[in-house]
Amino acid sequence: MTLPRAAYPFVEFPAILRGHGFAIAPDQTMGFIEAIGLLGPRDMADIHAAGLAMLAIPHDRRAEFDALFNAYFLGRTVTAPAGGEDDDAVEVHEPDGGQQLIEADEDETEAGGEAVTAERLSHRQFAEADEDATLRALRRDAPARLPRRRSYRRAPARHGDRLNMRQTLREAVRRDGEVFTLPRTRRKTRQRRIVLLVDVSGSMQERTDTTMRFAHALAQSADRIEAFTLGTRLTRITPALRISQPDEALARVGALVADFDGGTRIGDALDAFLSVPRFAGFARGAAVVVLSDGLERGTPDAMIHAVQRLSRLAWRLDWLTPLAADAAYTPRTEALNAVLPWLDSLSDGSRLSSITAHVLNLARAA
Repeated sequence: MTLPRAAYPFVEFPAILRGHGFAIAPDQTMGFIEAIGLLGPRDMADIHAAGLAMLAIPHDRRAEFDALFNAYFLGRTVTAPAGGEDDDAVEVHEPDGGQQLIEADEDETEAGGEAVTAERLSHRQFAEADEDATLRALRRDAPARLPRRRSYRRAPARHGDRLNMRQTLREAVRRDGEVFTLPRTRRKTRQRRIVLLVDVSGSMQERTDTTMRFAHALAQSADRIEAFTLGTRLTRITPALRISQPDEALARVGALVADFDGGTRIGDALDAFLSVPRFAGFARGAAVVVLSDGLERGTPDAMIHAVQRLSRLAWRLDWLTPLAADAAYTPRTEALNAVLPWLDSLSDGSRLSSITAHVLNLARAA
């Protein structure tokens, strides 16, 4: 029996709740779907009421349920502290205009080169350019070379690891009970999700055009990818990068990202990414690639804590910095040096060719 497409969100949401420690039984999920059918639903309030009633949400976890519900069905949550100042908050932006404020640390200790924390809002225009040969090679090679993982779905295979009993019985019926071959199956593979986190602060200004064009080419050739920009804000740019024409896509990115060439708050932006359950879910089992010089300003604690959490979620975590062009490079900033134990690699991100080669070789490196 095939599940109707419209029912997918109502099956996935209880699974998300289970992942966050809620005790949700399969029959409660069925009851949730049936309750939604009975209610209409006329609006999101009906779905919310059905979830509270049928999923038996404890009263003391109501606020957590509401946050997960808003994040999944509405794509946003609001966690701005009451009565606080918005100056020390990292905003999370999505293309639909929704935004979330994530509280940031107030320490102003400098720990990184020319990086600054001051937020400067602006929109960037990308110059039109012909596609580089490296990007054409990326589009051509990525489908075959990006890392893959085994799916739970199975497919017929000559040398599979499990008998295909359905096919065997069909053959037996067709041949009056005689079976001449034993068909087998094995698990399919699918591309592992790529999560691209691109630093667009002032210290990366000279390389922003290159990294954005790389992100667009990768989004066009990868089956599963999520892309975000990091600066004084966190902005999801995946929908913009899905536009096939490079110049049109980058124009959309330029209008969407408001903190190009501004300050640097890498730790707070990564923490904001992990604070949104849907975004953190993107990183689970994914190949996470950070394109940043790592010049964090302020206390390194936020960046260290965020990288530790991200490393535990991801399949692998790679940090590509333009400062690593020299093979003898060692991090000079306290924050980047402190997160080295949680990185799978700290590699050269100074040239488009080196970034492309590293991403295409993720499967081999693993």
